[in-house]
Amino acid sequence: MKKTLFCGLLVLSPIFIFIQNSYAQCAMCAINAEQGVKNGNTQGLGLNSGIMYLLFIPYILVLVVGIIWYKKYRKKIVHLNMKNEQINLN
Repeated sequence: MKKTLFCGLLVLSPIFIFIQNSYAQCAMCAINAEQGVKNGNTQGLGLNSGIMYLLFIPYILVLVVGIIWYKKYRKKIVHLNMKNEQINLN
């Protein structure tokens, strides 16, 4: 488990180290937001942040559901020391 976690972090670390600013807007939305801000409109200031927020919510939800599923259904090793005893399932 520790080896798998270490390998996963090793693979994902360059993604977090070399992250760049990403702009989740199409060209038309970006131009309209910039023009609106230049004309005194303040509604376009948080547009990029809002789009990024909406983008990451499904990924966070899938991650939470995956963690809950893993914790609930992971294989548990149980050793029963029952020698020559009959089991009644009534």
